[in-house]
Amino acid sequence: MASPTDRASRAGAALETWNRKLHYYLGLYFFVFLWLFSITGLLLNHPQWALSRIPNDANPEYARTIEPPAGNNDLARARDIVRQLALKGEIDWPQSAPASGRFDFNVTFPKQATQVSVDLRERRATVRQVDRTLWSAVRITHTFSGSRYNTPGMYRDWVLTSMWVAAMDALAAGLLIMVIGSYYMWYRLKAKRASGWVALITGLLSCGWIVFGLA
Repeated sequence: MASPTDRASRAGAALETWNRKLHYYLGLYFFVFLWLFSITGLLLNHPQWALSRIPNDANPEYARTIEPPAGNNDLARARDIVRQLALKGEIDWPQSAPASGRFDFNVTFPKQATQVSVDLRERRATVRQVDRTLWSAVRITHTFSGSRYNTPGMYRDWVLTSMWVAAMDALAAGLLIMVIGSYYMWYRLKAKRASGWVALITGLLSCGWIVFGLA
């Protein structure tokens, strides 16, 4: 029968093995995501760079005759108009309410922004589109979540947005697991504990100073 010391030793070895495997495979899976967020973070922090600029020049607007939008709420009606106009993206509502007899909304995704203005009486939709460059679209992916905290009732309605948000959540959770695992591996290396404590405390103080300075 194994002694408590042997069982603890085997448990510790198993934990270390799984911790290493998590680091390997999570790191490989999130490799491209980490590069993407690193690059987009640089673009967000340096808007003066040429690659960071988001073009605002709209394409020539066009108008289309549409069928009366079907649906029992605004979102359903907007989806029906999007289908009729063969648009794609996340439906986004403007801050101000449209005038009577009109139905306005936006359709957005990182590569393109579209404003749709519908005259319900005339059954006519006017469409204005802005095509973004590849780098500006990449930059927008950093903050593209399909929802805004200051717009009540707005939520994700495009499946690709939900998939992207799930990937970002998985990246955040995976990084937390990797960081916790790194603490464990560092603590197991007794010879490196002193320098590790210096790095850890320095990081805590630096982050705390910045956070509380901005708060």
